Amino acid sequence: MVVRVVRLGTARLPDEGTRIGTVRRPPRGVPKTEFASGNWYDVWYPELSPAPETVKLAQHAQTDAQWEAFRRHYRSEMAVPAIARTLDVLAALSRHTNFSVGCYCEDENRCHRSVLRELLIQHGAIVEPSKDG
Repeated sequence: MVVRVVRLGTARLPDEGTRIGTVRRPPRGVPKTEFASGNWYDVWYPELSPAPETVKLAQHAQTDAQWEAFRRHYRSEMAVPAIARTLDVLAALSRHTNFSVGCYCEDENRCHRSVLRELLIQHGAIVEPSKDG
C-alpha cells in the first residue's frame, strides 16, 4: 500500500485509490459532479493546503531563500495539533490502502505537495518516491 503525491487533473495511475485534493479552492469552471470523473479529486481536503497568505509566499518565491520562507510557514501550519493528527491518520491508512494527495501545480518541487510529501514520510506514511527527483 502507498500514498502517491500527484498533480490534480492528470490521468490516474492503476490502483491509485482515493484522490484527495489538498488545495484551497476547487478547480475553476469544473462542475462539482465532474471533480472525480475529470481526475481532479474524490475528496476535497483544503485543511492540508497552505493558508492564502502562505500561498502568496510560494507564488512570489523567486529565490531559494524565499522558497524556504514559504516552506517554514507551511510546515508551521501543518504542525497545528489537529493537522498533525490528520497526518498521523493518513500515515496509518497508507499501511492498509492506496490513496493519493495532490495539487494543481505543474512542478512538484515548487509546490506545497513537495513539503506535504516530506511531512507524510515524517509521520510514518509509506509514500511512493517522487518522479521529479
